[in-house]
Amino acid sequence: MSTDYILQTRDLTKEFKGFVAVDKVNLQVQRGTIHALIGPNGAGKTTVFNLLTKFLTPTRGTIHFNGIDITPERSAQIARRGVVRSFQISAVFPHLSVLENVRIALQRKLGTSFHFWRSAKSLDVLNGRAMELLEAVDLRSFADTVTVELPYGRKRALEIATTLALEPELMLLDEPTQGMGHEDVGRVADLIKRVAANRTVLMVEHNLGVVSHICDTITVLQRGAVLAEGPYEVVSADARVLEAYMGTAHG
Repeated sequence: MSTDYILQTRDLTKEFKGFVAVDKVNLQVQRGTIHALIGPNGAGKTTVFNLLTKFLTPTRGTIHFNGIDITPERSAQIARRGVVRSFQISAVFPHLSVLENVRIALQRKLGTSFHFWRSAKSLDVLNGRAMELLEAVDLRSFADTVTVELPYGRKRALEIATTLALEPELMLLDEPTQGMGHEDVGRVADLIKRVAANRTVLMVEHNLGVVSHICDTITVLQRGAVLAEGPYEVVSADARVLEAYMGTAHG
């Protein structure tokens, strides 16, 4: 396994009662890049994410992270290694403030989540780091806002802040711009590019504008198998991709 790649899969396969949802997928995610999984609905993108984070067990194949075979490991072990999926830890509590949400995520990293007997003031030590994270996702001015009052795009930014609180080496983002208006899409795309500066991001994304703007490598899935892979310029010019994906995206 190459040290250039933070994540590699070999012949990753998932079958459900004879139906092959993921078919011998060989992924190679280069360290320090933004890598996208795209494809039409039902292509197997979310199933791949569920296999990587062990929400599903592969039928066959292996998953290597930092050169270590993590295929037998459970979700919690994989998260502790630094593979963090946005929804796994985006404990966005609607009736707490934005700052309190990030503080809770930081508390998990410290392992003090269940110290109910401690005074709330004992968490003040986390405020500095929490504010740094809010600054990173352009939410500093929203620190005291009750989360339920945040616009949708800002809530997704808060989820990214809570993800960053666990200091992931590899961030998995599942459709981070889904359901957003144009302005929010641009803001969140820029945010992802910024926070990816010193880590690796693997993302499932439908918005091709986002993919072309921020992703270094794109893997196209169709019917659970890899159809094409490469930079956007190469993938978007592939006739098979145009037929399988671009046509459904624009037609």
